Amino acid sequence: MKGIIFQLLEEAVTRAHGVGCWERTLARAGVDGAYTSLGSYPDSDLTALAAAVSEEVGLDPATVVKWFGRQALPILADRYPEFFEPHSSTTPFLLTLNDIIHVEVRKIYPGAEVPSFDFEQPSDDVLIVTYHSGRDLCMLAEGLIEGAADRFGEAVLIQQPTCKLRGDPICVLTCTFQERPPIEIRGGASHERL
Repeated sequence: MKGIIFQLLEEAVTRAHGVGCWERTLARAGVDGAYTSLGSYPDSDLTALAAAVSEEVGLDPATVVKWFGRQALPILADRYPEFFEPHSSTTPFLLTLNDIIHVEVRKIYPGAEVPSFDFEQPSDDVLIVTYHSGRDLCMLAEGLIEGAADRFGEAVLIQQPTCKLRGDPICVLTCTFQERPPIEIRGGASHERL
C-alpha cells in the first residue's frame, strides 16, 4: 500500500483528535510511522493503525476505516482539485474513477494497486457501485463516497446488499443521492433542516 494512504490517515486523525492521538496510535499499532508518499508499506500497517485508532476513539475498526475515507476526501480534493472541478455532483465524479482518476494515481504513485469499479445507474439518483479489490476495503470506498457527496453538497444513503466481509463473493454499494437540505439560520445559530 502506498504511503500516501498512511499520510492521509495521519492528517485525518491529527485534525480530528490532535497530534497526541496520532502518536498514541503509532505506539499502540507498533508501526514505525515514517511513511513517505511514494513508499510502499504492508497492508497490515493500515489494519493495525485502524485497530489502534478504534481503541483511541472507542469505535470499531470498520467504522474507523469508513470515517477515514470520509475525512480523506476533502484533503484529496484540496491536493488534486483538477479531479473535482469539472463536476457539479457526485455521480459524474465517481464515474471517472477507473478511466481518469486511477490512471493519474498510477502516474503519480508508480506501483499503486488501486481498486476497480463497475457502475450501473438505474435512475438519476441511484448509482450501483461494484467494488473490486483484493484488499477488501469497501468501508474505505463507502467513506470516500460519503466524502464526495459532502463535497458536492449532496446527501447519500449507501447500502451494501452484498459484501465480501460478510462472506459474499463481491462488494456492491447501492448509493442513493439527494440534494442536501439547506441550512436555516435561527437566532444566530445554524440548524440543518431534517
